[in-house]
Amino acid sequence: MAYKISDDCISCGACAAECPVECISEGDGKYEIDASACIECGNCAQVCPVEAPKPEE
Repeated sequence: MAYKISDDCISCGACAAECPVECISEGDGKYEIDASACIECGNCAQVCPVEAPKPEE
């Protein structure tokens, strides 16, 4: 399943820099993942300092 960024996001941008398909962008108050483009690689979750990106349930 695609990843989703929770409200824990601190808008640091670390996740966007690591996304190989560039599906993460700055949204309103936090970063957002385009679920239709996410390849579920988990790079975003590995670099996030607050563990905001999580697999959608």
